[in-house]
Amino acid sequence: MDSLDLQVLQQARDWHREGQKVWLVTVIETWGSAPRPPGALLAMRGDGLVVGSVSGGCVEDDLIDRVRHGERVDHPTLINYGVSKEEAARFGLPCGGNLRLVQEPLARIDWIDEVLARTARHELVARTLDLDSGAVAVEAASRGESFEFDGKRLRALFGPRWRMLIIGAGQLSRVLAGMALALDFEVICCDPREEYHLTWDVPGTTFSKAMPDDLVLELHLDPHCAVVAVTHDPKLDDLVLLEALKSPAFYVGALGSRSNTAARQERLALFDLSQAEIGRLHGPIGLDLGSKTPAEIAVSILAEIVAVKNGIALTQKKVGSAMPLASGPLASGVCAR
Repeated sequence: MDSLDLQVLQQARDWHREGQKVWLVTVIETWGSAPRPPGALLAMRGDGLVVGSVSGGCVEDDLIDRVRHGERVDHPTLINYGVSKEEAARFGLPCGGNLRLVQEPLARIDWIDEVLARTARHELVARTLDLDSGAVAVEAASRGESFEFDGKRLRALFGPRWRMLIIGAGQLSRVLAGMALALDFEVICCDPREEYHLTWDVPGTTFSKAMPDDLVLELHLDPHCAVVAVTHDPKLDDLVLLEALKSPAFYVGALGSRSNTAARQERLALFDLSQAEIGRLHGPIGLDLGSKTPAEIAVSILAEIVAVKNGIALTQKKVGSAMPLASGPLASGVCAR
């Protein structure tokens, strides 16, 4: 779930507390090239002020116009846009796209408080809405689940469905962690070196002083996890790789040149790793963007991780890089996002 949607919930709650009339609008189905995915949220105030998005803008304008002219639903209601080519063009839905929404009045906000509190603890939760009764419930969810709508009930996910484990707490890691948070990753940084622990200052992340291999085993990495080793210290980077390469993590990468990567592969071959497992290593880490600064390197790393997550071929790599052939969890049907 996009962090934008959590911001929508927070603003909707604040408006409600101020005594404003508020409606939530959720995308439930799309066809064609609709700009926002199922589960995307918009909150709308009685005076037409909105936060969030369900389309490129024209649908929002129509929703605002409806509210301002007194069309204010008092129970969850289905709304369809783009049922014809003419209407799709009118509402800016490209390629004949269609959009189906649920609009609901915000009657209570206790469930929003629960969602915000639990996601702040890095929990993944599901909010269900019964369209007949308007009843809302919040429950625990798990990675791999996706938005659901069966005509009577919608179930939307909130919280991080992706996790990034960063080994090393230097400057690059701090920049990388901040960017990963913006992409809705749960971020865990691991560095047993005391001097690095004392200077870690990235809000919203978890820090561990455990040995990297122990932490990997403790976390039970799944296909929604990325592991990034950036300490430049083989004693730490190799420790995490020995366990991460055997895990289902969709991405495992390590910082270093092509020659360092080759040497690392030789070291890993001395342990109980198969050639297929060693072949899962991404190195040098990141896409070839000509990156020089920590921020640019972080962009290249995240670009590669996002590409692998989305099953996109890695064409922007240095010649001779260690690059797995696997396309990632989305391409193999493991993840739904």
